[in-house]
Amino acid sequence: MRCDYHFFFFFGILIFLFFLSMSYQPAAGLPIGKDITICKFPSDPTVALGSVSFVALIFSAAIGLLSVFYPYGGVSVPKPALFKSIVLHIFFWIASICTVLGGGMMLWATITEGLHHVRNVHHTPNYACPTAKTGLFGGAAFISLDASLLWLVCLMLTHNARADYLDEADPKGDYGEVLATMKA
Repeated sequence: MRCDYHFFFFFGILIFLFFLSMSYQPAAGLPIGKDITICKFPSDPTVALGSVSFVALIFSAAIGLLSVFYPYGGVSVPKPALFKSIVLHIFFWIASICTVLGGGMMLWATITEGLHHVRNVHHTPNYACPTAKTGLFGGAAFISLDASLLWLVCLMLTHNARADYLDEADPKGDYGEVLATMKA
């Protein structure tokens, strides 16, 4: 199985587009009542889009992990040989951390928004009926997009580390083979 770059582009852009569409989220709901405040929120797809974005981030991370650890062409490369490359090691951990942070922020904002919609009766007069912070959604979008792009970089670095371990020849030639000809 060969993981293609298109998966990372697809899921990264999908995550980002879903969060851009959530930017039209209202800042607050409409409070109704005097002694008991009932919050009426306008219909918006924030919770559904947040959930789909989280699933897209999980798919992107799963494909990223698969691209690093799956043996290509039936040839397995040991993990110590892959992570001998310091750059791959660093990008792998940064991609993992960005995935966890982006997913956590995404879940936090989505669950908070869902709880605001479900728990809409408050025994506090003059309750403001807030919604989830739009900045949290935007931050989660950028971190999730970064995570998807970092998994793409990990795929490229894994390809280089496998080629080095298997001592495969570069199809573009060696570095010293560049010839310059001049016409007189």
